Amino acid sequence: MAGNIVIFVLVVADQHLHTPMYFFLGNLSCLETCCSSTILPRLLAGLLTGDRTISFSGCLTQYYFFGSLLGTECLLLSVMSYDRYLAICNPLHYAVRMSGNACLQLAAGSWTGGFLCCGITTLLISQLSFCGPNGIDHFFCDLIPLVKLSCSDPHLMETLAFALSLIFLLVPFLLTLMSYICIIATILRIPSMTGRQKAFSTCSSHLIVVSIYYGTLLIVYMFPTTDILSNFKKVLSVIYTVLTPLVNPFIYSLRNKEVQQALKKTCRKLMFGLC
Repeated sequence: MAGNIVIFVLVVADQHLHTPMYFFLGNLSCLETCCSSTILPRLLAGLLTGDRTISFSGCLTQYYFFGSLLGTECLLLSVMSYDRYLAICNPLHYAVRMSGNACLQLAAGSWTGGFLCCGITTLLISQLSFCGPNGIDHFFCDLIPLVKLSCSDPHLMETLAFALSLIFLLVPFLLTLMSYICIIATILRIPSMTGRQKAFSTCSSHLIVVSIYYGTLLIVYMFPTTDILSNFKKVLSVIYTVLTPLVNPFIYSLRNKEVQQALKKTCRKLMFGLC
């Protein structure tokens, strides 16, 4: 979480990072900070105190914010891949297509889409009947475990969950995959070895993280939850709720020279300011 906060502060504070790529990275860092904050405090409190109970309203609130942020991140990652596609495949059109207004619209669309969609599912879950048992077979409140607790007919909610997974997982993943196929094809046509290495270094880490992230989500939300897959899905949930936010700052940003320079500059300002 600390790494994401550092990235967000640097992107806001340093004018050299006021570019489309870092604007979206700042949004991603903010997203992952908020996403971790919806799960980890309650999880750690339960582990430390042994009290693992949560109220129904608290569970719905946790699901709403986590689901909204998850949907927003899926959309934002596809936007980030589109940004890299334009930068590498259509550099002459990049400044026009990724203007300040376009970046704001793409980011706002991602946030709005995620929160609006999850607001609908949260409203539908609140209308379900729950008659016990009330033990959630998960370490946080998620859609499928909540639906399984319900006494109502789960068919509608399961169909809705599958449809939302298509819209917010499969479609962004396919768009991201298409962007990177075009990027790789363009990189292979670069005559200079140095140019190819620079382009690959910009996008290879993004592609690895995106593949792991979308892959785990597709298995968790689109595959049927059988007894065999139940525990495996919990392990995969740890990847996209804990590990991905932990490593993303290092993979996306902290290895970049621009971010390292901005971090050094900020540290020097703080040191001289304290002196």
